[in-house]
Amino acid sequence: MKYKFSKNLTDLISNKKIIVTGGTGLIGRQVIDMLSQFNCEITSVSMDNLELNENCRYVYGDLTDFNFCKDITKDFDIAIHTAGIKGSVEVTKTKPASFFVPMLLMNTNFLEACRINDISYVTFTSSIGAYSASEIFVETNELDLNPPMDSFPGWAKRMAELQIQAYNIQYTTNSFSIVRPANVYGPGDNFDPNNAMVIPSLINKITRGDDPVEIWGDGNAVRDFIYSKDVAYGILLSLLNNNKIGYYNLGSGVGITIKELVETLHKLINFNYIFDKSKPSGAPKRIMDLNKSKKELNFEPQTTLLDGLQETIEWFKENKTDYLQKQNYFLDE
Repeated sequence: MKYKFSKNLTDLISNKKIIVTGGTGLIGRQVIDMLSQFNCEITSVSMDNLELNENCRYVYGDLTDFNFCKDITKDFDIAIHTAGIKGSVEVTKTKPASFFVPMLLMNTNFLEACRINDISYVTFTSSIGAYSASEIFVETNELDLNPPMDSFPGWAKRMAELQIQAYNIQYTTNSFSIVRPANVYGPGDNFDPNNAMVIPSLINKITRGDDPVEIWGDGNAVRDFIYSKDVAYGILLSLLNNNKIGYYNLGSGVGITIKELVETLHKLINFNYIFDKSKPSGAPKRIMDLNKSKKELNFEPQTTLLDGLQETIEWFKENKTDYLQKQNYFLDE
């Protein structure tokens, strides 16, 4: 797929020093690959033992450390904060502190460091889980103060959004923008069989030869799946729209049932499967409205579910141990 960048965005990125948190993760690695097409200086910060792009400087560091955040963000022009923690429905319920505490710390510390060091353009990557309960999630220019549907990880994302709103009020800053991706998948996803989300979990089970592949729930839950490269594209577009109160949705805008997801995977790989209705399947429906991001960012997802899944499967077959080199926040301490 071919992503188009305006002259304004090209001029904004060119010759800039850019820091990307979570640059070894699902979204961050795609952001770095896109940025490497421009004449800019890129630095990735994460706690993963991975170096993926020769045009990027990789720094190992803990973003929950405020002093580290202040030091690492000095003298940068642009910051893209994609670092976060992903996990299955089960670990969300059983290990909420493993989501909430590190995410809250890394978001608070990194955003405050960006403000202190006067970084001109900052995009914060929030989540669909920061929305309050609904079925269709509509972008607005208001920050929702109702409880987020994903509870602990949702609150951690929401607190960062509120932090940015506080900056806008107190400092009249024009540096920050917020994006809320839907259910993101792609190369570099968390494929840990103990806590992976639905797409990497299914791909892992299929490729290791489970027969039948067990799928939690009845297959009727509806999700909005978006390929990680499309999210990276939307994040770069958002740099031109900082200082906008509210947020931009980055999704496909199309609802796909888990059964339809399985059937699409079945077109690519032959496998047997069974739905376990005794297991939880999460919220019944989550679809993003993209009107605002299409109008203000000219954002259009470029990747079909079939194509995205095929690329993800091919990547995973060549990188089955990638997740072992990543920081795991769900290990018992």
